[in-house]
Parts: sequence; structure tokens; C-alpha cells
Amino acid sequence: MIACVLVVAYLAGAVPASNIVAHLATGRDLRRFGTGTVSGSGLYGLAGFGAMAAGGLTDIAKGSVGPALALAVTRDARIAALAAGCAVIGHNWSVFLRGAGGRGLSPAMGAGLVVAWPATAVLALGLSVGRLLRHTALFSAFAVLALVPVLWLTDGEDGVLLGVAVALPIVVKRVMGNAPPARWSATVVTSRLLLDRDTVHREPQERWPRDR
Repeated sequence: MIACVLVVAYLAGAVPASNIVAHLATGRDLRRFGTGTVSGSGLYGLAGFGAMAAGGLTDIAKGSVGPALALAVTRDARIAALAAGCAVIGHNWSVFLRGAGGRGLSPAMGAGLVVAWPATAVLALGLSVGRLLRHTALFSAFAVLALVPVLWLTDGEDGVLLGVAVALPIVVKRVMGNAPPARWSATVVTSRLLLDRDTVHREPQERWPRDR
């Protein structure tokens, strides 16, 4: 039964909501636009705020499906935390997109609404401050790295499990990116983790953040 719950959580997370909205709105594939990240942020650059809101809210909602099912079936917060991680993995490496996907923040926020709301608050704060200061990728990275200590303070061991379950696939996807770099180095890894790009040099600001 637990295995079935985790599979459902992955498949729900893997539904490429932003890409579906992009196809409906413009007929284009987010994997071939901008940074190639399938996310609400990329959708904003392609189709505007309305499309981003629709895709982003759906991405948040799908992250809540697995954890909610886990709590309903098992009443175990630890299984719900694992389901949250599966949802983020599905979003980041979608079976429906042959392994492509986003960065996992939106489904992680949805999962947090079900399992531990401080997770959602931390991620939302990071995105909001980053958007305000026009460094969304950097502040969202700080928020992800803060999840485990914050959730340890608010929810104890169960919170730590949730933090690790959702933060780990986000960090791995950021480092792996949408394609391998020309050459791996500590600078590339750091830049991908914190800035979601392969260079630490200042680049022109884009119209939309690249992290979600």
C-alpha cells in the first residue's frame, strides 16, 4: 500500500502542468524555450502572468496530492514526507517529459501545505524576497537550504525528514541542470546551486526568474 501511495505521489508530481498550459496558450513546448525549464517561471516568459498563475497553482496543487493520500491511508507523517519527496522528484524528472522538468519549488510548497506549513512559508518567503530584489534564484536557494533547520525547530524529526525529502531533489536538479556543463568544476557547481546557471559573472537580467 505504501508503495502505491509513493507511486501515485510521483505520477501526480510528474504531470507537466506548466507545459500543458504553454501548449494550450501558445502551442509551444517549454523545453524548447528560454532556459528549457518546465516551470511557472518559464511559462511567464512565454505566455504572461495569467498562464503562469494557472500553471503555478496547478503545480502547487499536484504537490499536495501524494502527501494528502499518504495521511489519509497511513496517518503517518513520515510516509507523507516521503510522498512529498516523490512529488518533487516527479516534477523535476517527469516520466511524461522523458526526464525533463522544473526545479521543484512549487510542488514542495504544495506538499508543505499538507505536511508542515512552515516549509511552504520558508519557500514562499524566499521567492518573494528574491522577486523583490530581482535575485529569485539566489534567495530561493537560501530558502531551500534553510528548510531542514527551520523544520527541525518547528516539527522535530518528522520535519527534518520532510525537509530532506523535498530539498534533496531540488538541490540535485539545480546542480545537474537541464544539460551537463562543458566542464565540471567547483565554480560551476556553486553557480548552478546558488544562481541556477553555469557562470558567476553578472549577466543581463531576464524578464522572468529561472528557478521554479
